[in-house]
Amino acid sequence: MEKSNKYAWTWKVKEEFLEEYVRMHLEPWTEIMEEHTKAGYRNYSIFQNGNQFFYCFECEDIEAANAYIAKSEACNRWNAITSQMVEGSFDFNEAEPIKFMKEVFYLK
Repeated sequence: MEKSNKYAWTWKVKEEFLEEYVRMHLEPWTEIMEEHTKAGYRNYSIFQNGNQFFYCFECEDIEAANAYIAKSEACNRWNAITSQMVEGSFDFNEAEPIKFMKEVFYLK
């Protein structure tokens, strides 16, 4: 299979934060949207099944995009809030904050 520029991961939101987490993503801060666009993320979607969330997006240079997000003041403020809500970490300054899933099938 040829390498694609699609990335995905999944994790759980703690039950006590579920409503707030969903609300934040239904009404994201303008600067968060702008920063992700500047970083190079596109076609970004989040799917929910109970407290399990699936995230997928496209990006030409994932290392550069993650480095940009890690330095973003707005994203660090957002992540300080949302990282408390999930079982995992959004902190791109960590060695491996998000474990991307391997793509095994793609239908063009």
